[in-house]
Amino acid sequence: MTRKIYGLRWWIIGTIMLGSCLNFLTRSTLAVTAPTLTTQLHLTAEQYSYVLSAFTLTNALQPLTGYVIDVIGLKTGFALFCLAWSIITMGHGLVHSWQGLALMRGLLGLPEGAIHPAGMKATSQWFPARERGLAGGIYNIGASLGSMLAPPLVVWATLFWNWQFAFVVTGGIGFVWLALWWWIYDTPEKHRALSEREKNYIRAGQEEHIQASSERPSIRSIITQRNFWGIALPRFLADPTWVTLSFWLPLYLSTVRHMDLKQIALFAWLPFLAADIGSVFGGMLVGALLKYTSISVVNARRCVFTFGALMMLPVPFVGFVDHPLTAIALLCLGGFAHQTLSVTVITMSTDLFRKSEVATVAGCAGTVSTIGQLCFTLVVGAMVSHVGYKPIFILLAVFDLIGATVLWTLVRLKKDENDSSSVRLGSLGGVPDAVRAIDQ
Repeated sequence: MTRKIYGLRWWIIGTIMLGSCLNFLTRSTLAVTAPTLTTQLHLTAEQYSYVLSAFTLTNALQPLTGYVIDVIGLKTGFALFCLAWSIITMGHGLVHSWQGLALMRGLLGLPEGAIHPAGMKATSQWFPARERGLAGGIYNIGASLGSMLAPPLVVWATLFWNWQFAFVVTGGIGFVWLALWWWIYDTPEKHRALSEREKNYIRAGQEEHIQASSERPSIRSIITQRNFWGIALPRFLADPTWVTLSFWLPLYLSTVRHMDLKQIALFAWLPFLAADIGSVFGGMLVGALLKYTSISVVNARRCVFTFGALMMLPVPFVGFVDHPLTAIALLCLGGFAHQTLSVTVITMSTDLFRKSEVATVAGCAGTVSTIGQLCFTLVVGAMVSHVGYKPIFILLAVFDLIGATVLWTLVRLKKDENDSSSVRLGSLGGVPDAVRAIDQ
């Protein structure tokens, strides 16, 4: 008889978080090696933006990764994508030109686009509605944690050997996580270590309108829905902040703040530490609103997104302050604010769509987000060469305020999805007292 694991859903989301950490560690390796790599390969700022754009273009194919995960299953689908991105990351060490680097980044973008569809799929399967905000925040810690680990790890590998070795190290870690994933993951219906009490608790806390359907997800049907655009467009507007922190921060610190590689390793991870805290804070703030007020889950998430957007208002001063540490502090605020709002809008796909559609919805929204990242990356590449970084930081704050407006304007609940099925704050969505007591 298989031993039951208490709180298994939290072990599952912890494993997803480690996968997210690995995903963003591998994609951040390029940014940290950029000061060295651009010198050795003689890349201009515009050529570097082309390399980043190659990744962004193929990363926009997230509906494909989400559809694959919905059709063949999360366990097998996510494992295949992880295997692919690990091998391709190691292949970066073989390139000798910016064109070759662009090719590798283009190959990497598709499998790495699986992370949010996979995370949202797991969250919808394994968590009742009232816990999905916190679960989404925990798995999103991986994005900032991986980006936070990249500077010290990649700088060490680069100084110890060379920049090529850094890609081999970060890509090789993927094989370790892949073994862990295959060993620990399965659906709640099939997992032998899941107790009946926890299984019933998960089922009781999920809304009727998002229960799984035997029908395959329809991308055409999804993208014609108002609610889809209500969560996709705010991501389009918000994610340029993450692009700036992940891909341009080391170059900014090097060229504008005149930091060397060791100083970058010392400071470049701090905004991602703040982002880690923001990921958890966003989920906990939604939970607090659900506990102490009577608004719906969707409105709670919209309130937290708006709060995060308001916290972005000081970020434009990054380009105007004199002291580098003050700029770092403002960038930390930006990382915290971004993840606070980002985790809420990403998680809303689990509130508005059926479980059988969640990965596809997350993938389609990811495509819209990636188009925003692509456009912003090209704009940054042109602006850095001609006018500098100051307008970029101003745009980040403006975009988030517009995103909050869109979120409140477009997202609507159907009449049969009202607050009773969307889980009211404080009511726990009608979870029976006996089941509710399980986690207390």
